Amino acid sequence: MGTLLYGNPGVVITFDDRALMHLQIVISTKLRRRESFVFTWTDSVGEGSGRSAIWLDPTSTLYFRYFGSRIPTISREWIETLMLSANSTGGLVFIAEP
Repeated sequence: MGTLLYGNPGVVITFDDRALMHLQIVISTKLRRRESFVFTWTDSVGEGSGRSAIWLDPTSTLYFRYFGSRIPTISREWIETLMLSANSTGGLVFIAEP
C-alpha cells in the first residue's frame, strides 16, 4: 500500500502501489505542463467512506511513497482514462482500473 503525502505537514493519502504509480504519471504530467487541477477520491471505510479533494498546482509539495520495491506494470488505457478526467472541468477523479 503506497501513500501520497500532500502539503507540509503532509496529509497522508493511501492508495495501492499500482494505482499510486498511475496517479503519479498523470499528476506529474499535468504539473510539468504547469496546469493546476482538483484531485478527488473516495475515502476508505476506515476513514468514513466519504470523498476528499485537494487542489494541485505546480507549487504543491508532493511525496509519493511506495510500499513495494518493484515498479508496477503500466496500463496505457488507465493512464488515458485518468488523463481525460484530469483534463475535464471536474478535475482528476480517481477511478479503479478499467
